[in-house]
Amino acid sequence: MKILLPADVIRQGVERLAREITVAYQGEPLTVVGVLTGSMVLLADLIRQIELPMQVGLVQARSYRGNATLPGALTINAQMLPDLRGRNVLLVDDIFDTGRTLFELLTQFDELNPASIRTAVLLRKQGRSEVEFDPHFVGFDIPDEFVVGYGLDFNDHYRNLPYVAALEPHELAPESRP
Repeated sequence: MKILLPADVIRQGVERLAREITVAYQGEPLTVVGVLTGSMVLLADLIRQIELPMQVGLVQARSYRGNATLPGALTINAQMLPDLRGRNVLLVDDIFDTGRTLFELLTQFDELNPASIRTAVLLRKQGRSEVEFDPHFVGFDIPDEFVVGYGLDFNDHYRNLPYVAALEPHELAPESRP
């Protein structure tokens, strides 16, 4: 595994994101919605540093299943969402890869009549977007590699790593999977 972003670099990036978000909302109350499960670590670190009145919700959206390395059909479970009507909503996800997950979530959230919707991601993969949309707040741009750590997983492993690492091709091979 090749470390792309050490823990101290991620910490600094999350602090920067929190400052940018705090300034953008200028003291307005905020509803922060984390996309499960990948955003859990980012969400926890980010909300402790955003200096705004807020409520927090969760939505489950999955396009990767098991040991897949390519996204499949998106499934969404919004049962843990607070009422978004009239609220400023910040949708937080771990990675902007093809962009399909965030784009679909934005489309569905828009139907819930929020005052505004913006997005924040820890990582944006270069050269992979399949949508005409870019996240509002981005922690880091990374190369097109399969990454794990800081909430991101491969076959439900590696989420607990304090850094972001790219798995090598041999680590993605079926015989080496955890």
